[in-house]
Parts: sequence; structure tokens; C-alpha cells
Amino acid sequence: MIKFRTAATVAALLFATPLVAEPVAYEFDKSHANLAFSYDHLGYSTTDGRFGDWDGDLQIDLDTPANSSINMTVDVTSLDTFWAERDKHLKSADFFGVAAHPTATFTSTSVEKTGDNTLAVTGDLTIKGITKPTTFEVTVNAQGEHPMEKTPAVGLDATTVVKRTDYGMDMFVPYVGDEVTISFSAEALQAK
Repeated sequence: MIKFRTAATVAALLFATPLVAEPVAYEFDKSHANLAFSYDHLGYSTTDGRFGDWDGDLQIDLDTPANSSINMTVDVTSLDTFWAERDKHLKSADFFGVAAHPTATFTSTSVEKTGDNTLAVTGDLTIKGITKPTTFEVTVNAQGEHPMEKTPAVGLDATTVVKRTDYGMDMFVPYVGDEVTISFSAEALQAK
């Protein structure tokens, strides 16, 4: 009888479904966030720009980062390089073509822990209706209770480099750089 109970207990342990924590929703604090890009101009300077309007859905599993995810939608019409004529040209059909493609998106497909405070977040980046796989290198700057909001928070910096020609924007290559660095820095608070 003891052997039967032991075997039954072992079988129950082997086939029991472990409790799995669900990812937790976080909301971006847009007053402390920036979605920016930069590229080389003729080898003489680096031109910077940003997107002022975007939304993101961030789900974080602190215990198992692979269960985390992020989905972002960017209003490409909010592009700002701090020079109106350049902005107008970048929004034209020569580049982003915002009349036909007013938004860009990123949807994560995997999150891999690569170090104590680093992650590789891979996903599908869609710009101008063209989707390509892209990996953001993410550094988690801080996580814990936000000192002012008194709620769980996370701060991160993420970067990737894409080729604009992959998204149908080949004007002035190679004089104006093909490689564009995308940078995202943000604070996010656990949703209430």
C-alpha cells in the first residue's frame, strides 16, 4: 500500500500543472519617454529626429522575461527633425509616404534575457506597409517601486539599427546613410 501511495504521489507531482504568474500590464509615462532616430548625413553630421505621438502595450513578467511582450503603434505624421522643410520631405512619398502609411508598428515575437539587466526583444517592424524582423537591444535601467508614484515601475533604454532601403526608402543612398538607429527610452508604471 505504501508503494502505491508513493507512486501515486510521484505521478501527481509529475503531471500537476504548475502555477504560472501572468504578465502584468505597464503603462508608459510619456512625459518621461522618447522615441527617436538618427542617421548619417554625407559623413559630415548626424541628423536626429523623433516621433512625438505613439502608443504602446507593455506586458512584463519579472520572473520569466520570455513571457513579456510589447506592441507599439507610431503616428509617423508626428515625425519631427526640428527643420520643417526636411520634415515635409521625409513625410512625402520619397520616404515615409504618410498619406498612404500614417502609422508604423512593432509587435514583439520573443523576449530573451541576455544579461543581468539586458534583453533582446525581437519582433516585426512595419514601416510603409513593409514588415521585417528586428531585434531591439534593451537595457533595464531600474525596476522597483517608483519613488514618487509609490507603484511598481520599470525604466528602459532600447536601440536597434535598420536599413531604410529595406522599407522602400532609398533616396540619396549612399550619400545619406542607409542605416538608421532607432532609440527608445521610457519609464513605465504598473497599470492600476
